[in-house]
Amino acid sequence: MSIALPSLADIERAAEIVYRAFSATPQYPWATLSARLGATCWLKHENHTPVGAFKIRGGLTYFDHLARRGALPREVISATRGNHGQSVAWAARAHGVACTIVVPHGNSVEKNAAMRGLGVTLIEHGDEFQVAREHAIALATERGAHMVPSFHGDLLSGVATAWWEFFRAAPDLDVVYVPIGLGSGACSAIAARNALGHRARIVGVVSAGATTYADSLAARRVVEAPVSTVLADGMACRVAEADALPPLADGLDHLVKVSDEEVAEAMRALFADTHNVAEGAGAAGFAAAWQERDRLRGQVVGAVLSGGNVDSEAFARVLSRLA
Repeated sequence: MSIALPSLADIERAAEIVYRAFSATPQYPWATLSARLGATCWLKHENHTPVGAFKIRGGLTYFDHLARRGALPREVISATRGNHGQSVAWAARAHGVACTIVVPHGNSVEKNAAMRGLGVTLIEHGDEFQVAREHAIALATERGAHMVPSFHGDLLSGVATAWWEFFRAAPDLDVVYVPIGLGSGACSAIAARNALGHRARIVGVVSAGATTYADSLAARRVVEAPVSTVLADGMACRVAEADALPPLADGLDHLVKVSDEEVAEAMRALFADTHNVAEGAGAAGFAAAWQERDRLRGQVVGAVLSGGNVDSEAFARVLSRLA
C-alpha cells in the first residue's frame, strides 16, 4: 500500500493554514558551514517554529482537515518522543480539544515540560517509542478517543510546506539531506521537490542505532530493527511505516547512516558556525553531509535543522565532548 503524496495545490493550501500560526522559517547559505563542508551549504531553520521543530506544520493541517470534515473529536491521543506531541498539543489547544500524549520512560525532560505547558495530559509508558505508541493506540480505543498517527497524508501536506519554502528560496540546490524518524519529513521533501519540479537529489538519513528504514527499504518490506541511539531520539523508531516505504523508495537518491558520535560532532559544528541549537535528529542531516563531504565539493548542499529541542544538560555534555 502506498500513500498519495500532496500535490502543489495541496501544499499551497496547507501553507495558508500554517501561516495563520507563524511565518515561513528562514533558510540561509551559511558561510562558515560552507567553508567547513567545502560546498555552498544552506540550512533550513525549522528550529524557529513556535515549538522549535518542523512537526507543528503537520499538526496544524491535520486538525484543519478534521475541522473541515466536521470530525473534531472531544479528545485526541498520540505517542511521541516530543516534537510530534508538541505539534498535536498546539493544534488540539487551538481547536479546544483535550489531548493526551504517551511518551516512553526516560523521555526528554524538557520536551515533556513543553508538552505539559501546552496543556496535555502526559503519560509515561514503556521503554521505547513503539511500546508507547502501542499503548496510545490501545488507550484511544478504550476511551473512544481519536488516535493521531505519526504518519498520515493530512500531516504530510503541512510538513511539505517547509520544503516548499526551502526549494523556492534555493533553486540551485543540488542535494538535500533529510533525517528520517517515521518518514513524514523525507516523504514531504520528495512531495515538495516533485511538485515544484526541482532538480535536487534527496538523501535520507537514518541513525546507525535505529535502522528500520534502511533495512526495510533494502528488503522492500517492513523490517523491525533494535534501537540503540541515545542522542538522536527523534529518529529512535523500531518499526518503519509501511505506507512511507514506496514514496521513499521512489524518491530518495540514497540513504546515509550516522552514528551518535557523528551527530554530536554535527551539533557542535552547527552551534559553532551558526550559534543555533540542534537536537540530535535536527543535526543528522548535516552529519550525513559531513560524512559525504568528499563527494560534495563544489555543489550546493541543503540540510534541515529540523528541531532544536535538546535538554540543556544533554547539550552541555555534547559541547563539552562528554556525549
